[in-house]
Amino acid sequence: MTIRIRHGSALDVRSATQLLNEIIKVGGTTALTKDVTKDEMEGWLFGDAGRTAWHVAVDDQDKVQGFQWIGPWPDLPPEACEIGTFVKIGQTGLGIGSQLFEATKLAALALGFDWINANIRSDNESGLTYYQSRGFRTYRHEENVTLPSGQTVGKTHKRYDLKD
Repeated sequence: MTIRIRHGSALDVRSATQLLNEIIKVGGTTALTKDVTKDEMEGWLFGDAGRTAWHVAVDDQDKVQGFQWIGPWPDLPPEACEIGTFVKIGQTGLGIGSQLFEATKLAALALGFDWINANIRSDNESGLTYYQSRGFRTYRHEENVTLPSGQTVGKTHKRYDLKD
């Protein structure tokens, strides 16, 4: 299967929403604990016009296999953006996230961000490994974070500096 990366569009929102909801249903790799609606996803992906970007990884049939989003986040300074990476179940470990991140770095620089924050559940080994392998470094830990489901987890914050 050949994967190509392109900018996400309104036509990709439904597929991205379905992909994310499958990941939420399995659990353990995202702080999200209930299904996301298409409208919620649109608000997330397009919410802060001119300050967000997202890319999709599509296969030969133009089916979404993963997506990555960046944008401002309330707990971050204006020079930083949050990142979210989601790859279709069964497609992880194939380089999709790596390809997405190359496009995301360029987009973050074009949007004027200095660094990218990844907020990862501390029990999400694959997520921690993914961001570490991209060059993110841990700068903060949170303990006893209560998710909307009532579950308590730790959070690890990793940072990727875009500018030297």
